[in-house]
Amino acid sequence: MNIIMDTDERLSPGEEAKPPETSQPEMLERKNRRMVGKILRIFFLGAALFVSYRYGFYQGHGGSVTATTEAGIPLDSAVFSNTDPNGRNIDFALFWKVWDILKEKYVDRAHLDAQKLFYGAIKGMLAATGDSYTTFFDPEEQKSFNEDMSGKFEGIGAEMGIRDEVLTIIAPLDGAPAELAGLRPNDKILKIDGEKTTNLSLEEAVAKIRGQKGTNVTLTIFREGEEESRDVSVTRDVINVKSVKFTMRDDGIAVLRVSRFGDETDGEYYAVVTDVVTKNPKGIILDLRSNPGGLLNTAVSIASLMLPADKTVVIEENGKGERKTEQTLGGDKLSGIPTVVLIDEGSASASEILAGALRENREDVVLVGKKSYGKGSVQELIPVGKDVSVKVTIARWLTPNGNQINEKGITPDDVVNITLDDIKAGRDPQLDKAAEKLNGRT
Repeated sequence: MNIIMDTDERLSPGEEAKPPETSQPEMLERKNRRMVGKILRIFFLGAALFVSYRYGFYQGHGGSVTATTEAGIPLDSAVFSNTDPNGRNIDFALFWKVWDILKEKYVDRAHLDAQKLFYGAIKGMLAATGDSYTTFFDPEEQKSFNEDMSGKFEGIGAEMGIRDEVLTIIAPLDGAPAELAGLRPNDKILKIDGEKTTNLSLEEAVAKIRGQKGTNVTLTIFREGEEESRDVSVTRDVINVKSVKFTMRDDGIAVLRVSRFGDETDGEYYAVVTDVVTKNPKGIILDLRSNPGGLLNTAVSIASLMLPADKTVVIEENGKGERKTEQTLGGDKLSGIPTVVLIDEGSASASEILAGALRENREDVVLVGKKSYGKGSVQELIPVGKDVSVKVTIARWLTPNGNQINEKGITPDDVVNITLDDIKAGRDPQLDKAAEKLNGRT
């Protein structure tokens, strides 16, 4: 889903100086400053505390930070408060100096919203990690994320990320406006409606691209192999994509297409597998192309239907080098059927986990297509208040044999390209190659 930088300027720790004799309003303002400093310290300490909780991709649990409301808060009436945790003090003098400069000198001071500034400070702190997948979700972004996992939202239907500091399409969803407009994996988005994407975070870019059904958004893209960028107009629509499709070929091969790993995917896949077994196919093509990934537990559930019980699906390795394995849960129905897995540059995250697990646990599995995206880090979604959460990278993913996925991707056994001419002519040489292998040809 996934998925992406300012220099980290650290402040020297030190004791807070005692304030001089001040008026009541000044004392209240100083108190507020200390309280905000304590809130920000909680975010530093909280990330470390929650690293030990690694149950699964995007699995969250309750938080205790008091939430702010969604309504705007003028600077003069902003009051921040939180319990004082035990621990070292952090000198936030520089933070408050900048706060005061903004409050006193900014030309549109009356229109400043203290809550937005506070959210922005948290986002800046997380952005300073240099990890595009560690981020803060404000209420609107949290809503968008929940819609992503449910598979229903209004937009263009494309998974995006930041690659080499450029906003990049990981994969357009099947049948979505992005795919219909001709957008492809690895297209670089240089502008959104004429606005450069250089300084936009991933969440900001997604918010600008999403919009009401029937409206248009113009993306300026650059595609590898082309000399110049070009504008692509996409008409937004309601995106409600069924994540699993099944077709039975005339040659007795079952084709299972999985477009994402969302909340409902494992249930959809189980229903399809039940149908597949009744047809007794001679082979299976599992199509994970342009699948941007999603939930780890969904990938484990699908792997459990294609591998014997207690087989390693993925290894999680944290910053200390400690490893934890996720294993199949039982319920295998398909491990006795020869399988070809299709992957490409848009196959990311959970797709890469599943592809790697099948190849390294079964001798009758072959990977065909192009090298996958290489998104092999584990994020935990942690609620920290009402309608707000922080998403933190807590580990890296390794295949069952210990091969690194992150930034390396998975190289197929048979590399097969699809050219622009193939797409225009409706040809699919990758699918053809997969069928050839299952039909006994190489």
